[in-house]
Amino acid sequence: MLSVSGCRSPQAKEAGYLRKGKEAFGVRNYQVAIIQFKNAIAAQPKDAEPYYQLGLTYLAISDFTSAVTFFRRASELNPKHAEAQLKLSELMVASRSADMLLEAQKRTRGVLDLQPDNIEALNLLALTELELGKPESAEALLQQALRKAPGSLQSSVALAHSRLWRGDAPGAEEALKQAVAQAPKAPVPVVYLGGFYLSTGRSAEAEQQFRRALDLDPKYGPALIALGAMQVRAGQAAEAEQTYRRLSALPDKAYRPLHALYLFQSGKRDEAVAEMEKLAKQDPEDRDARTRLVRGYLALNRIGDAERVLTAALKRNRLDTDALLQRSRIYLGSAKYAEAESDLNQVLRFRNDAEAHYLLSKLHQARGHNELRPQELGEALRVDPRFAAARLELAQVLTTTGGAQSALKLLDEAPEDQRRTAPVVVQRNWALLTLGQKDEARKGVDQALALGRIPDAILQDAVLKFGQKDYSAVRGSVEEVLKYSPEDVRALNLLFQSYAAPKQAPAGVQKVREYAARLSASAPVQQFLGQILAANGDRVGARKAFESARAANPALVTADIALAELDAYEGKAEDAKRELSAVVASHPENLPGRLFLAQLESSAGNPAAAIGHYRKALELDGKNAATLNNLAYLLAENNQADEALKYAQLAKELAPDSAPVDDTLGWTYYRKGLYTMAVTHIESAVAKEATARRRYHLAMAYFKAGDPKRGRLALEAATKTDPALPEAAVARQLLGNAGK
Repeated sequence: MLSVSGCRSPQAKEAGYLRKGKEAFGVRNYQVAIIQFKNAIAAQPKDAEPYYQLGLTYLAISDFTSAVTFFRRASELNPKHAEAQLKLSELMVASRSADMLLEAQKRTRGVLDLQPDNIEALNLLALTELELGKPESAEALLQQALRKAPGSLQSSVALAHSRLWRGDAPGAEEALKQAVAQAPKAPVPVVYLGGFYLSTGRSAEAEQQFRRALDLDPKYGPALIALGAMQVRAGQAAEAEQTYRRLSALPDKAYRPLHALYLFQSGKRDEAVAEMEKLAKQDPEDRDARTRLVRGYLALNRIGDAERVLTAALKRNRLDTDALLQRSRIYLGSAKYAEAESDLNQVLRFRNDAEAHYLLSKLHQARGHNELRPQELGEALRVDPRFAAARLELAQVLTTTGGAQSALKLLDEAPEDQRRTAPVVVQRNWALLTLGQKDEARKGVDQALALGRIPDAILQDAVLKFGQKDYSAVRGSVEEVLKYSPEDVRALNLLFQSYAAPKQAPAGVQKVREYAARLSASAPVQQFLGQILAANGDRVGARKAFESARAANPALVTADIALAELDAYEGKAEDAKRELSAVVASHPENLPGRLFLAQLESSAGNPAAAIGHYRKALELDGKNAATLNNLAYLLAENNQADEALKYAQLAKELAPDSAPVDDTLGWTYYRKGLYTMAVTHIESAVAKEATARRRYHLAMAYFKAGDPKRGRLALEAATKTDPALPEAAVARQLLGNAGK
């Protein structure tokens, strides 16, 4: 009984959970490891160790925010937990933030106060000092580490790095030679010395060192990798393949896929994938092998095979979030949006994953729900502040939706090393241009161009020149952009505007036409040409351009919708409806096509069909005020006022200042017999935008509310505007009967 009782103690429970968590971690089953370590925390919430282990697990899945949280908590519970302090400090150093570097410095010194001989702490403190711009201090620490542990390769390599940082290449070489001398039979320092020679352009000496390392240990993987890379660069294909074959035969499973990867990069993709299949079959639990196989299948467009592999993995383990994420990407690419959403939501039930939030933002974009993207991109950044793609896309969304100032702040909050990169500088320039901060944008554009002839930076330079009315310079810059990015319709539009602005639109149209003639197989360019021609009255030319766009890319739905718009404009309503019906049949989640079809059905006197399409549109986007408004109006007109009121009120919440929404809400109240409320809203609509239909509505509402005098005045005003509307006859009859 005592034995059983002891096994159920909190300490014993924690030990069991820790053991199971470490076992799961060892086989890369990180989700199970997270569950076990959290169970250990529940058993012993004041013990630092499970927090530390949880931090290691989140670090393994690149969830750096969570890793920092748990390493910090472990160090708070036990300030003497050296491993937690050092891991936390490593992440702080990696951030390169000045504040984080200072905190890392303080924590690492605290570890050394308790453990003066901790070589890892000495090396980390040296790296911190180097990042703080103190190479002399860093070198002193590394020499101290080498005095304590002369054979510390990490210290020797760091010392060489520190000396290189100061421009002392001979000193760096000497540090590595000393490391070789300390362990004359070890291949490791020899490979580092070879790497130094390679980085300084001494290829022959580098190869000599790599071969020397292989003489010491013919199965030393890093030496084979370095030698193989040199052979690839030298064009020695047969020798390189033999080297990578040797690598793949080594016992360490990390080397097994290298021959397959070499084959893939050499263009022998079928052979490579066949080898990847063998490796994945040998170890079904190896997620890396499975990921490589899936990527290989996708590269060969074997989408079904990739999906099959992932589905089989999920049958074995429904908690396999790596498989869920990979499969969701495939579903997104195949427009299987419901399936993608299901997989991503399942991932988020297991862990708050940055990539899952990012992919959800892509899903919203594909569905046309752009208003939902910022939330998911923001959550991805909250989970992983270093997620550069999420930060850039969120900044782009904000810039294009009236939040350029927020975009600027978001980009300025990027990690310091990212702020200097071209993508961040370029996106920041777009925000500045949107805000009209031309002087600051000029500095940013010059900064980007100093990094290279980046097409977006050249385009931004053209935008600034356009503002100065230097149209000739604009055209020169645009032509350069189009050489780099022939399908960049932003540049093509700026080319057109450089003629339209000085009132030479026909010349601009001709320039676009000439450019599009050279890119007849480019769907985006042909689509743009169609838009320009349609806007300038050439509907025949526009139709040909849209048809060319569709021929170039049969999946380009925007071309189909543009052709339907031309049909509708030319009075070919049935042709337009057939075009749009085909669009929504093949792309059920296409919102613009669905809404246009609903409008055509409504205009054709088919309210039931129109209502059906508006209902489908609301399933795609339940917060679209225009859709809610149009559906409400049709329902009210067709004796479904109770349901209409629900949608009209939702539209009012979303668009409180909209005249059409006020009119619909008022007319819905009219249909329900609530005439005083009807008058209030229709008056508001007329005050904002006095169309004839709204005046007729107001006339009828006044009469029903007991104010025939004002009703007749409203009727007179409406009749002067448009006496032929269907509402005119109804209003005249109603007010005419009032006079009898």
